[in-house]
Amino acid sequence: MKPVITIIMATYNRAHFIVETLLSIQKQTFGEWECLIIDDGGTDNTHEVIAPILEKDTRFQFLKRPDTYLKGLPGSRNYGLDLAKGDFIIFFDDDDVVHPDNLKTGLAVVQNEKVAFCHYQKQAFEIEIPNFEFNEPKIKQALNQSHLYDIITHKIGLASCTVLWNKKCFETIRFKEELLYAEEWECYTRIISKGFEGLSIENVLYFNRKHPNSNTGEFFNNNPIRKKSNSEAILLVVVNLKEKQLLTDSILRYFIQIALDYKEYQLFSAIVETAQLSGFGKIKCQFFYTFLPVRLYLYSFKKKLFS
Repeated sequence: MKPVITIIMATYNRAHFIVETLLSIQKQTFGEWECLIIDDGGTDNTHEVIAPILEKDTRFQFLKRPDTYLKGLPGSRNYGLDLAKGDFIIFFDDDDVVHPDNLKTGLAVVQNEKVAFCHYQKQAFEIEIPNFEFNEPKIKQALNQSHLYDIITHKIGLASCTVLWNKKCFETIRFKEELLYAEEWECYTRIISKGFEGLSIENVLYFNRKHPNSNTGEFFNNNPIRKKSNSEAILLVVVNLKEKQLLTDSILRYFIQIALDYKEYQLFSAIVETAQLSGFGKIKCQFFYTFLPVRLYLYSFKKKLFS
């Protein structure tokens, strides 16, 4: 039977974690899915350790990313998108654990509320998986273009594995394969800016494993590859929002503030150039950028003084 949902999972040398992830997928209370496991050129024994699962459950497929897609998460996910048979798409990582009602709950929200996607919450863990809670979906808020600022600033965290998408969201959109960090943030921003609307629910349906070898862990440890990719993703978002006339002053100021920590990439100058600002607009941004450290210092001082 044609699957309703396609799960896309890129994997790279995670033989020590991936079995637990696949078993949590097998326990889904909604069963009409396929799971495309895209190997990104790993060198460990991942295929060997998951072979028993592949033999018993044909809903899982283990595939090698072809060289026509760039190495990395974006290329592997794009390959999965091009193969997907389901009408709905979801991305899972190879080191996490999925709530048994994940697919059932997300699909019910998308179909019953007639929206393009459902965003749910995640919970981090290190060793012991938190207990699962089984609740009916509780709508938190709508998500659309008017929420772009909160999405871009991560106030609303559309993480890579916390959204069930209608496949139509990816008809003309793919991940930027040159990015090695923030690729989902950049891609999902394009989807929202295109006008697709969804709902966010309060339910925790995903459990992400914290460890230093994850992309996120490497980014917060100032890995230069991840940091450079984040600066490139910011510029791509600026280009997209500028084209769609959605680049607001508040979003621009947020990116300029980030640029303080990316001086080695000349991010501030690149943002100003990419945004195609007027002469007066450039002066305003330069003034904001120049005096921002002073403002941040005074804010920090005031906070300590009255705490």
